[in-house]
Amino acid sequence: MEFDDLSHRVIGCAIEVHRGLGPGLLESAYEQCLAHELGQNGIRFQLQHPQPVEYKGIHLDCGYRIDLFVEGVLILELKSVGKLTAIHEAQLLTYMKLANVKTGLLINFNVTKLKDGIKRFVL
Repeated sequence: MEFDDLSHRVIGCAIEVHRGLGPGLLESAYEQCLAHELGQNGIRFQLQHPQPVEYKGIHLDCGYRIDLFVEGVLILELKSVGKLTAIHEAQLLTYMKLANVKTGLLINFNVTKLKDGIKRFVL
């Protein structure tokens, strides 16, 4: 699978966080540390970006939040779970559709090797 330059850079930041912290922490710790790494690497992002739902022309704020919205073109959905499941993938794909964003990364930090916890999705 080929990754674009931005995805490579973000994955590099995630690997750096995983090297420093290892598995076993809460998602919120990884989120804050990844935000720090992205900032240190000059990558623009929004943390906990609100994602409304559009339904029949109505704008609804349902409380959805994208973990990290990177450079306005990449959605990061972070997890710290024993195993990624179909519902985690569906969550990311839904955010991508709602935000009209073509690329997303699902990153599970609760793994021994981070490369085993990364899935990339393209609409």
